[in-house]
Amino acid sequence: MREIQKEIKQLLNDLDAQLVAHFYQKDEIIEIADLSGDSLELAKKSSQSDKNLIVFCGVGFMGQSVKILAPHKNVIMPKIACCSMARMVSSAYYDNSIALLEKYGILKDQILPITYINSNADVKAKVGKMGGLVCTSSNAKKIFEFAKSKGKKIFFLPDKCLGENLARSEGLKSAILGIDPKEKVLEADVVCYNGFCSVHQLFMPSDVEFFRQKYPDILIAVHPECRPDVVELADFTGSTSQIIEYVRSLPIHQKVAVGTEFNLVNRLRPPYEGKRNTFVLSATIPECPTMNETTLKDIFEVLKAYKNHRPYNQIDVNLETATFAKKALDRMLELS
Repeated sequence: MREIQKEIKQLLNDLDAQLVAHFYQKDEIIEIADLSGDSLELAKKSSQSDKNLIVFCGVGFMGQSVKILAPHKNVIMPKIACCSMARMVSSAYYDNSIALLEKYGILKDQILPITYINSNADVKAKVGKMGGLVCTSSNAKKIFEFAKSKGKKIFFLPDKCLGENLARSEGLKSAILGIDPKEKVLEADVVCYNGFCSVHQLFMPSDVEFFRQKYPDILIAVHPECRPDVVELADFTGSTSQIIEYVRSLPIHQKVAVGTEFNLVNRLRPPYEGKRNTFVLSATIPECPTMNETTLKDIFEVLKAYKNHRPYNQIDVNLETATFAKKALDRMLELS
């Protein structure tokens, strides 16, 4: 493993490239990344990098975000893995959702769409065309406060859990489009698309109860993509970066169970006096299958091909899509 890591570092140096890795990537990739972080942090920092070649280890929409914000950069991905949540909403599904809201009697110009960053460029573009914006789990509260001031019905996609959790924290009524009856949708301040994160759906109230019974003084920290009934039982809810900051700020002896992706939780804190004090809030290992697709060999091969002028897995976004998607991203960045 060390040998291939050295070869990757040499190729990165030869190509004057930056290796970027999302927090959920495998440890051996995080170890050699020039930059690691959550979706927004990586998109912002890599788009502002002085490197012209960005090698992005993550899922497809993340590479797209860099290309949208910095179209002059070359962006390649060792694996163009697909986020299951992002796949749940397409441009056509978005149009169908707006059409259903209109059928219910809600005027299109009275809808403010907000798409989670976990969505593909074509969906971000549709949101941008309607005057909407993007949010992340770390800035969603600020984006919601802005949205409330507009006096429109918020259409939040694709993650219903994040939408419901945000609505509850802001004292707003929510409904899930296509699941809840028309009457509830009309009464709701926030209408949520029926999407979800397959990893964060694994955490259940029974998991919280188990850890509280086993360790009465334990703290529970979860991601807002978790189910609302899990979030309500938690001591802390935050984005990946916020969870990292929270857990690392705790006294070293404090036990904590964390409801998010396994790779991240596993490297949060070392054992204390030879015993674990940081636990994954699940009986199963909550690994994101698509985030775990990328390997060191994939990175080596994509760099080697690029150096030999046979590039593949290059990220490209057509001009119209990029233009409107950037409007939605820029509105978010201005607020956050």
